[in-house]
Amino acid sequence: MVYMETALTSAVLEAVRIGVGFLWTAAWAIIMGLLVTSLVQVYVSKERMARLLGDDDLNGLVKATVFGAASSGCSFGAVAIAKGLFKKGAHVVNVLAFMFASTNLIVELGLMILLLLGWEFLLAEILGGLVLIAVMALIVSATLPETLFEEVRAELDQRDHEHGITEDPTCGMEGKDEYSLVTDGGETVKFCSAGCLETYQQAVASSGGWRDELLSWGGWYKVGNQYRKEWSMIWKDVVAGFLISGFVIVFVPQWVWNGLFLQGDGLLVSAENAVMGVTIAVLSFVGSIGNVPFAVALWSGGISFAGVIAFVYADLITIPVLNVYRKYYGWKVMLYILGVFFVTMAFTGFLMEEVFTLLGIVPDLAGGQTATEQTYFAFDYTFYLNVLAFALSGFVLSVYRRGLGAPGQYRDPVCGMRTDGSGPSATHDGETYYFCSDHCKRSFEERPGEFSHQHPAVSAQESSRSHEYH
Repeated sequence: MVYMETALTSAVLEAVRIGVGFLWTAAWAIIMGLLVTSLVQVYVSKERMARLLGDDDLNGLVKATVFGAASSGCSFGAVAIAKGLFKKGAHVVNVLAFMFASTNLIVELGLMILLLLGWEFLLAEILGGLVLIAVMALIVSATLPETLFEEVRAELDQRDHEHGITEDPTCGMEGKDEYSLVTDGGETVKFCSAGCLETYQQAVASSGGWRDELLSWGGWYKVGNQYRKEWSMIWKDVVAGFLISGFVIVFVPQWVWNGLFLQGDGLLVSAENAVMGVTIAVLSFVGSIGNVPFAVALWSGGISFAGVIAFVYADLITIPVLNVYRKYYGWKVMLYILGVFFVTMAFTGFLMEEVFTLLGIVPDLAGGQTATEQTYFAFDYTFYLNVLAFALSGFVLSVYRRGLGAPGQYRDPVCGMRTDGSGPSATHDGETYYFCSDHCKRSFEERPGEFSHQHPAVSAQESSRSHEYH
């Protein structure tokens, strides 16, 4: 009994070591990728995008691909933005292409694949991402139930109008009453969070081009705000993906993989592995870039190249994401998207293995170290890149946290965010405090003594620092 407990403890510790080791290996890539994404999100205009994606032609498809690749890698964020584009008239093919590009052709995903799986998988991800979009476009063009989607578009508009639902103009998610403002034109705009409301206010208050913005604290404050938002969307998937991968590698016996995936060579093996890779992705509940370390576990289990790369493609049809489709568009459209995506992802995974086999570049698993044999923590290039990445991350988050260049003359005493005083407020000991959200206000009211030492107004010195960095 003691031996079994010791063995179990050792196995758990080894699983955690592998999971955390994978995370350490890829940390700098995730951080750098999210910083690039944040810069693009802040300084690449999204205006007129729905109109640009309204045409059912190659030009619209290319624009959808480029815009998606420049957007966030969060599966739920991609789906939310796509819903807003669809409502505003974007063609179905372009909406789906946008989602594929924003989850398969982004910087942070590519860097993670390169580090954890190798350049062959990165090439398959980039080439396969383009093939995914092309195959999907062909399938949808041949099978699209135009009437159904137009009915759903009209119902979506009507339902949102009846329930007073409006999309957050910064991210496409559902806006909330507590995060709203009235524009100079008298229009009420709602946001999903205080962060998105602040992003909108920053955009409205901006002056000058992106070069001028990056030479001011205000510009970096926007990047910090966006970077924080990007992390808030994906951190659960990232942590879950890395930890699950370690436990899968250690605890799932080889006979399970042998039972699920056919072994050997040939077209049938590649096809079955690709189908099973997509199936496991649907059932895994791990989306976004969190499925890359899970893919490493599959690769360590001896799954074929087709099965692993098809699994990576399939983060847009996990069960939680499918449920979002159902809530947005209804069962019929959800099942249509599932069918189109499943066939597209499995076929593309199969095709990538066949093409790479012809080119002689399918990676050899036996040629490298296993996950349990690797040493993850050492003073090597990964260590120094992580130090640099953590320093950059600390810089942008510090700029955001300190409110350098942020709009508003007051500071929320709970979270430190600056606010213009138009939101929630509370009075304590004769002093009025202003908050970024009702949540912070409630926290203050529950424990006022903990936060009341903070002065509600931003100091003149702090305000002047907002304009010093030029």
